Amino acid sequence: MNRLGHFIIAIGLSCGVFSSSANETFAQQLLQLQTDWAIANYQQRDDAQEAAFQQLQQQAASFVASYPERAEAYIWQGIILSTQAGVVGGLGALDLAEQSKAALEQALTIDPLALDGSAYTSLGTLYFKVPGWPFGFGDDELAAQYLQKALTVNANGIDANYFYGEFLYEEGDYAESAKHLEAALAAPPRPQRELADQQRQREIRELLAKVEKKLNKGKGRS
Repeated sequence: MNRLGHFIIAIGLSCGVFSSSANETFAQQLLQLQTDWAIANYQQRDDAQEAAFQQLQQQAASFVASYPERAEAYIWQGIILSTQAGVVGGLGALDLAEQSKAALEQALTIDPLALDGSAYTSLGTLYFKVPGWPFGFGDDELAAQYLQKALTVNANGIDANYFYGEFLYEEGDYAESAKHLEAALAAPPRPQRELADQQRQREIRELLAKVEKKLNKGKGRS
């Protein structure tokens, strides 16, 4: 083999090692962002929580700047911004929700299947939680479309089923809501997401209790 052949092989091996290392770094940073979000969302309150989300917003922006070609980065930027909107409330919440929507839409243009279709789930949730016109961009029809699309990608996912179940509860479709909440409870655990899964299951049980109360009340009237 000539020198050029050895050189090409060496470059190829070097690129493979670099690519593997880069992917590992990306995965570590993504996990750190997910972990920090769970702590801020579930374990902190009041001023400490607002400060934590301000820091997370900066982390997410830096993550996107480092990996502008990765849909996962935009998805988590969108999740952080939408959660921060709920924490901040008031007039500032809508601006954060708009930023979240833009990040999630960007994720869909890159890879709609990234993180098991999480961009669909998060966009659908935004559309049903943000006020409608003239105050915001909320839209129940779009919410249903995005949430249903999320389930076509990840039929057994905890978040896809929980948020669709929550949407159905708000729409008054309690029987279907119960089905999706039960599916969410039965969802397989997510690796290294123990805190998020534990707290999500608590939220599911709380909502399911409300749904069952509505269903039982309906039976009493029949």
